[in-house]
Amino acid sequence: MPWTLFDTSLGTCGLAWSDAGVIGLQLPEETRESTRERLLARTADAGPRATARSIPAWVATAIESARAHLDGRPQDLSDVPIDLSRVTPFVGKVYRALQRVPAGSTVTYGELARAVGSPGASRAVGRAMATNPFPLLVPCQRVLASAGKPGGFSAWGGVATKERILALEGRRPAETSLFAAERSDALPYDPVEARRHLVAADPVLGRHIDRIGELTLTLKSTAGTFPALAESIVYQQLNGKAAATIFGRVRALVPNGRALAPDALLALSDDALRAAGLSRNKLASIRDLAARASAGTVPTLAQLGRMDDEAIVEALTEVRGIGRWTVEMLLIFRLGRPDVLPLADYGVKKGFARVFHRGARRDELPTAAELARRGERWRPFRSAASWYLWRAADG
Repeated sequence: MPWTLFDTSLGTCGLAWSDAGVIGLQLPEETRESTRERLLARTADAGPRATARSIPAWVATAIESARAHLDGRPQDLSDVPIDLSRVTPFVGKVYRALQRVPAGSTVTYGELARAVGSPGASRAVGRAMATNPFPLLVPCQRVLASAGKPGGFSAWGGVATKERILALEGRRPAETSLFAAERSDALPYDPVEARRHLVAADPVLGRHIDRIGELTLTLKSTAGTFPALAESIVYQQLNGKAAATIFGRVRALVPNGRALAPDALLALSDDALRAAGLSRNKLASIRDLAARASAGTVPTLAQLGRMDDEAIVEALTEVRGIGRWTVEMLLIFRLGRPDVLPLADYGVKKGFARVFHRGARRDELPTAAELARRGERWRPFRSAASWYLWRAADG
């Protein structure tokens, strides 16, 4: 199966094809090499990269149309031939139905299920979207969860990429769907859909979920990345009441009721911060954070919204005193990322033991490998699964 890469305003894309049509379109990954690797991983029988002269005319036309689409000039891509021989008949029907949804319009998972005559198959439609090998050509970015929420998106950048493509097509989802932590406590994904997915994917966890009831995870608002991380540093290894008192004292040091900003904190003396209750280690960490934020090397909330989870972990753990667990808490409770499983979290491990271990093993905490293995069933809603495990740990 020949393949090629091509550049767009969104980044480098990849395309593989057979005699019957396109077998895979890869949206941009973080780097050009990552795009190539992802395309080839999803196209196991791909051959050598096609030369410019060997690319068929219909493929060249498809590439130019995709490039124009991502340049903000929406194209009707439904005429590009796609090879459906590798998907089930049901999934093929879903993809064909979605191709009829024009640019600028959207449809929900449930509406798409009804359109193919299977009104109870919204979860199956969601799985078809998650494994869609033809993004853009089969426009999965136009499929939303209920109430206009964006749902998931498997491309690099996640929901931010989805909304960027929708914006290029002339349609912007509801304001609460991006950076919800900055504006409200609403999740940017559908909690009902998350709960249904987990119950169906894991019957053991499902029985626990049925006992707990609805997912009531809410987001904690924040004025920006810096104050959120500063608060996280203060809260490390302290109970909530003591940490809240210390953080309140630190904020009170900023004159005239101004927000806790990097430059304002850097202007405070070590003595004043120590008197507020910061340990020497936390003082060093919060100053390092402030210096990096002042220099512009700590991503803003808007920048975080355009990054995938692992890129955020990599960027923020550069700060002294910020480890993976701290960033994972920010991803779940500040940014509303749907698919985060904090493998080192004691509460998650304790809850896992109570739900999945029996008899003498009931108090035996799982290894990270055991937890990660089971967690594969919970994708793409591992954040919701973590929340339910915390409820088990709470008793």
